[in-house]
Amino acid sequence: MHHTVGKQSIQFSAAPHIVSAASVAGKKEGEGPLGEKFDLVCENPMFGEDSWEKAESTLQKEALQTALGKAKLLPSEIRYLFGGDLLGQLIATSFGVADMNIPMFGLYGACSTCGESLALAAMAVSAGYADYAAAITSSHFASAEKQFRFPLDYGNQRPLAATWTVTGSGAFILAGKGGRARITGVTPGKVVDYGVKDSMNMGACMAPAACDTIYQNLMDFNRQPEDYDKIITGDLGYVGQRIVIDLLKEKGFDISGVHMDCGIEIYDQETQDTHAGGSGCGCSAVTLAAHILPEIEKGSWKRVLFVPTGALLSTVSFNEGRSVPGIAHGVVIEHC
Repeated sequence: MHHTVGKQSIQFSAAPHIVSAASVAGKKEGEGPLGEKFDLVCENPMFGEDSWEKAESTLQKEALQTALGKAKLLPSEIRYLFGGDLLGQLIATSFGVADMNIPMFGLYGACSTCGESLALAAMAVSAGYADYAAAITSSHFASAEKQFRFPLDYGNQRPLAATWTVTGSGAFILAGKGGRARITGVTPGKVVDYGVKDSMNMGACMAPAACDTIYQNLMDFNRQPEDYDKIITGDLGYVGQRIVIDLLKEKGFDISGVHMDCGIEIYDQETQDTHAGGSGCGCSAVTLAAHILPEIEKGSWKRVLFVPTGALLSTVSFNEGRSVPGIAHGVVIEHC
């Protein structure tokens, strides 16, 4: 049904289908270039709750309920849920999906979690361990700033290399058949650390990991960049995009003609003051659900390499002067 290829990839002969996807986003995201494509845009960043963290849980619940509704499924029909977020101990996810009563694997891959959850859900479905599996992740600008950087009330200046954490949640339902897009392979990523210590420059921290995973995917599957209609990173932004293109050129691959970055697509740099672009677990998740999958489903793109990128830092490691390692997970999605 499936076999390992190369050093670290998996190819699914029984490729699981993405039968539904849903995107819920905040006001700023709704004002961006993809605004009209989201399933739900909430004008109030609190989402009717009394804390940022509860608001993010509500984001996840709305996204999962929307995806289930599109697939005409009940929560009880989902065998396993693979989910995660940026908050300590995954509280956005655990509180968000608790009422659904679905067996859950909680995941932390920082902003790469969308790729990690899709890869594991695809493995479970392809191997026959689940008829239906769900992958979900989220981020929220205010809860992330509160945990990783400065409270919003502090009013600090943001450097130009900084990215803006996306308020959004993406949910995906996978099954053996029934969709117009399928996951044909995955390349799980390794932790890559170039010693970057600037936590405000996520693009520089994550680009080496993106390079490593994209390179390994091309080697494992014996492909060239042009074998993909798009090679899409999660949230490198404008700074990280230049770095990953340069790093891959050093390895003999030029992805500049097919590269796209979710963090660049989601905001208008000129009008929205987001500096280097968007980031956060929700960045690649809502861009995949609202923009990338529809292009694949209608056949505009036949094969895409989707590579969400994560910066593996915590406030503890950063305050102790540690570097910021990165990780990136590759998911090959094809039209069917």
